[in-house]
Amino acid sequence: MNATIRRNASSKYFVSLLVEQEINELPKTGSSVGVDVGLKNFAILSDGTVYQNDRYFRKLEKKLAREQRKLSRRQRIALNKKVTLSEARNYQKQKRKVARTHEKVANKRTDFLHEVSTEIVQKHDVIGIETLQVKNMQRNRKLSKAISDVSWPAFFRMLEYKADWYGKTVVKVGKTFASSQLCSSCGHQHKDVKHLGFREWTCPSYGIHHDRDVNAGLNLKQEAERILASSTVGTTGLA
Repeated sequence: MNATIRRNASSKYFVSLLVEQEINELPKTGSSVGVDVGLKNFAILSDGTVYQNDRYFRKLEKKLAREQRKLSRRQRIALNKKVTLSEARNYQKQKRKVARTHEKVANKRTDFLHEVSTEIVQKHDVIGIETLQVKNMQRNRKLSKAISDVSWPAFFRMLEYKADWYGKTVVKVGKTFASSQLCSSCGHQHKDVKHLGFREWTCPSYGIHHDRDVNAGLNLKQEAERILASSTVGTTGLA
């Protein structure tokens, strides 16, 4: 339908083509899953599947800081010589080098998010996810870099549009739902578990031992199924 040509910060050119395409739905699997996201592990599913957090930015953070210091030095040199930055060859060369490092981080992260989101949508028909207040979470200075690096909002967007493409369903569970604190077997709420230090806990009411993240995924799955069932009842009148 149309084409857009752009050049990115590392001086690479791309052509984006807008096309109409009919996408076929994927076969139904009859499976539901809850997806709990975190920092130690990127995502933990209610069936026990764990996707590791590769921390792409952290791996290149020292290199990026070093290259940015070089860029600042070359900027000062150019300004001292009264050379405009657009004409300062060493500055422009270093600027492209910094951009390529950022691009490498972004490409690795995006590729990972696509792989994980596609795999989840292929294997499950109903996917329960959290409603996260990421901007509020990033106010914690100790965690802000790590939270930015995992890109939860981009991951959730991918899950949603791919589910829409392939005939699957993503259910957003309300932000007040205490997925980590509830026992997935009996529903007892153990408020101490809201502290991140609790990685495992035993339900004082039911006696079952939980992995914090898998239990949260199970709660998200069950709540997604409940929400979906109640919405079906409301629209069709069927129990």
